[in-house]
Amino acid sequence: MTHQRRALQTLTLFIALSLGGCASWFADETLDPQVHLLKVEVVRAKLLEQKFMLYFRVDNPNDSDLTVRGLVYRIHLSEFLLAEGESSNWFTVDPKSSSYFQVPIRTNLWQHLRDVVKMLKKPDQPIPYRLEGELKTGLLFGNDVHQARYGEIIPGDFIPE
Repeated sequence: MTHQRRALQTLTLFIALSLGGCASWFADETLDPQVHLLKVEVVRAKLLEQKFMLYFRVDNPNDSDLTVRGLVYRIHLSEFLLAEGESSNWFTVDPKSSSYFQVPIRTNLWQHLRDVVKMLKKPDQPIPYRLEGELKTGLLFGNDVHQARYGEIIPGDFIPE
């Protein structure tokens, strides 16, 4: 009986010590990648449709590769929604480095024309923007990293002379 009890205690101790090691398998010590909107380029601007190219940078602060499966985004200019959509570009960001990608967007500012004209009357006055999105990362186990960036653009920088 003592032999069985000692074997059970040893087995219980072994299992308890082993579970601590298993917990480290799932510990998430990785830092979230960062997404930065670098530039907004006007491709074509007509009355009913505007095309832009958005330039982004993804920073990977971790020691392992980062697979990016796409970006779901919403861009607000001042108080109105400028564009929303999803980019499904796949790429890999090396450890401790950055990668760049572009997203073409199409929008119709007709419904906001009065507000846009009012903002453009003062081309040197900054206009606030807000970028919200989820960066889709990972291969087998996807991880959506939520991002929010705020900034300002100066309309005069986009108006040709």
